[in-house]
Amino acid sequence: MATTVMQVRVDKELKEKAAAICDNLGIDLPTAIRMFLKRTVLQNGIPFSMTLPKQDYKADMALRAMYSLGEEAKKNGTADMTLDEINAEIIAAREERNGGKL
Repeated sequence: MATTVMQVRVDKELKEKAAAICDNLGIDLPTAIRMFLKRTVLQNGIPFSMTLPKQDYKADMALRAMYSLGEEAKKNGTADMTLDEINAEIIAAREERNGGKL
């Protein structure tokens, strides 16, 4: 199969970032571009995405969980409880679970 040269102008920073991601995926940038073109033809459209997890993924999940818990606390009226009130409820729940004993 005959090959041809394709030139594309891109921002230097964009090329460097894309090349670094490709390197982390174990391929070089020209291979990634050939993969994209082949899959584009096979699927007759934009074919796929290859992503690496973001470094702050765990922090992002924790933050979403905190917001979710905060919303639930607002819904059930416990968002404004003091630490003493929370501890009292915990003690009461433990006593109830253990038949009146801590």
